[in-house]
Amino acid sequence: MKIYKYVFLLFAGIGILSSCAEDNDDQFASDAVVKNFIYRGLNTFYLYKPEVPILANDRFATQAELENYHDQFNSPEAFFESLIFDRARTDRFSILVDDYVALEQALSGNTLNNGMEFGLVRYRDNGTNIFGYVRYVLPNSDADAKGVQRGQIFTEIDGIQLTDTNFRTLIAQNVYSIGLADFNNGNPVANGNGINNLTKSQLQEDPILVSRVITQGNAKIGYLVYNSFLRQFDEDLNDVFADFKAQGVTNLVLDLRYNSGGSVNTAITLGSLITNNPTTDVFSREEWNPEIQQFFLDNDPDRLTNLFRNTTFSGTALNRLGLNKVHIITTNNSASASELVINGLDPYINVVQVGENTAGKFQASITLYDSEDFGRSGANTSHRYAMQPLVLKSLNSVGNTDYFDGLAPDIELQEDFGNLGMLGDPNEPLLRACLNDISVNGSIFQPTSIKSSFKDLEFMGSNDFKPLGNEMWKEDTQLPTR
Repeated sequence: MKIYKYVFLLFAGIGILSSCAEDNDDQFASDAVVKNFIYRGLNTFYLYKPEVPILANDRFATQAELENYHDQFNSPEAFFESLIFDRARTDRFSILVDDYVALEQALSGNTLNNGMEFGLVRYRDNGTNIFGYVRYVLPNSDADAKGVQRGQIFTEIDGIQLTDTNFRTLIAQNVYSIGLADFNNGNPVANGNGINNLTKSQLQEDPILVSRVITQGNAKIGYLVYNSFLRQFDEDLNDVFADFKAQGVTNLVLDLRYNSGGSVNTAITLGSLITNNPTTDVFSREEWNPEIQQFFLDNDPDRLTNLFRNTTFSGTALNRLGLNKVHIITTNNSASASELVINGLDPYINVVQVGENTAGKFQASITLYDSEDFGRSGANTSHRYAMQPLVLKSLNSVGNTDYFDGLAPDIELQEDFGNLGMLGDPNEPLLRACLNDISVNGSIFQPTSIKSSFKDLEFMGSNDFKPLGNEMWKEDTQLPTR
C-alpha cells in the first residue's frame, strides 16, 4: 500500500477529501484552502496527533463541518497554533511558513544574514535591558569585512538600548549599526565604539567553521567546530576526517556548542565517521504517530531503523576514525541533530560531554506541501504555505529518548561572556577542559566550573531568528506516491 492510498483511507473515513491541490494560477488561495491543507497534513502525520482531540479521525463528519470549525480562527497561523500540542514544552518546534521558497533556502543553510552570529542575554542587575555577545562570524560576510569579532559585546542598535520589548524589531532590520560595550560583570557599559551599517544578504553558511589537529604529548587531537548539519556539505565533512586520519589523530573533540540541528542523515554520517561500527548496528530508531507507525510496521519496517554507514549518501567511502571515545562540547544551544549524535553514539563508545545541558530536542520534522501527496511536485500554485511539523521522535539503540531537559554534561563548564576565548585555541576554556581530560588518560578531570548567574540569563540567539534555527529534519523521506 502506498502512503498516498493510506492517506486517502484516513480521509475517506471522515469524508474530508479536499481539493487543496487544484491549480489556481489566477487567484490567491482563501484562508479556508490553506486551513484545509493544515488540517489534512497534521491529521495525517503530526507526531502528537493522539494528544490533540480536534485531529481525531472522527472529529468532523463532513468537509463543511471542518470548515465551519476553522472559520473561527482569523488566520492560517492561528489555526495551526491551535492544533499544536503543549507548545511550551513538548512541541516547541513545529512551524508553518507562508513562503516555502524561503523555507527551502533555510533547509540548505542559505539565510538573509549579515554574518554576525550572536547570543542575547539579560543584564545581571536589570531584567529589561539586553546585551548581545558575538559567538562567531561567518567568513566572507559583511560582519567579517567590517571587523566584527567573537567575544564583542553590544548593547545598542542604531543608538537605541536593546530591551526585552524592542530587540526583535531592531534585529529584524536588514541594515543596522551596533554600539559596543565592556562586559562589566554582566552589566555592560558602553565604550564609545561601534560598527556601522551591518548589512544582510543571502549567505550560504559552511558548517565547518574550524578544523585542526592539536598535538599534546603523544596524543594527536582532532578538533572540529561544526555549526549545522547540512547534507550538501557531507563530502566536505568526510574530507575533514580524511585529513584527521592522514595526520594520525588519536582523539577527537567535536565542538557542537552552537549547533542547533539540521539533517538526520548528516547526523548519521557524522556518527559513523567517528566510530567503526558495522553497518548492521543501529544508530537510531524512529517512532511516528500510531497510525503512520503501524503503516510502516506493516509495509516497510526497515524504514523505522537508521543504521551506521560506511559511505556518504552520495556513495563516497567514509574516512572513519574508529574511535572508542569522543569529547563533545555542548551548550544550551546544542539541539536536535547534535543531540542525536550524542545519543546515537552513547551505547557504543565513551562519549564525554563537556559544557552544559543540551537543548532537549529529540523530534524530527518533514516538509509538507499542499499537494495530493504532500510533496513539492504539484503543490497548490495559489499560495506558498508549507509546514514543517514534528512527525517522529528518535530513540537510540537501547531506547533512550524524551530528554526534554537535555543531555547532561560529564564535565560541567559554562561559557564566560567576559572571557570567551578563540575557537580552536587550546586555552579556550571548554576546549581546555577537553584537553585536560585527555591528558589524564580518560579520568574525568573536573575543572573549576563557571556557573555565573549571568550565564543563566541568556535566553535567545541568532539561530532563533531563522526559519529552521533549532530544527532537525528528515530528508528523502520517500513517502510513497501513486
